[in-house]
Amino acid sequence: MDWATIQMSLGHRLRQFGETLRDLGELESGTVRLEEALSALHEASQEFTRERVPLKWAWTQTGIGDVLLTLGERETGTARLEEAVAAYHEASRELTRERAPLPWALMQNNLGIALRTLGVRGSGTEKLEEAVSAYREALKERIRERAPLQWAATRTISDLRFGASASARAGRRGSKRRLQLFARR
Repeated sequence: MDWATIQMSLGHRLRQFGETLRDLGELESGTVRLEEALSALHEASQEFTRERVPLKWAWTQTGIGDVLLTLGERETGTARLEEAVAAYHEASRELTRERAPLPWALMQNNLGIALRTLGVRGSGTEKLEEAVSAYREALKERIRERAPLQWAATRTISDLRFGASASARAGRRGSKRRLQLFARR
């Protein structure tokens, strides 16, 4: 085996390890496994560089974003959520709608979740408007005829999350505008 093959294998195993730790971490209330997953995925990104294997790099960035999103949802601050958004934006440079439509749509959906959570925790409507846009992008590929379960999941998640955020922020300035933006879809 040559060095490049070994490095690719290492990157693949690290990414699998990170994704498995993420899955375990999502089932637990603590964050230890999620932190371990984040570390393993960062290590994988050292092997799966954008220059060598752009799509694997993008998948790894998406995995990093997913772990950061889960951590961010469990924390009261916004730093992890902002990092998740940045990771999804980075991944979208290679994981494009043209190259991988359904994985791209999943990433857009998760980006929408991160942006919506940031919008609920912050003031103003900018992040909520960006979340609506991300959900709409996801629904361009997650159409009922091609991917009915994914379409329903995106619609349900976006409906529930925006409904909950509107209820939680009732009476706060701009909540009517947020609902109007989402209702336009």
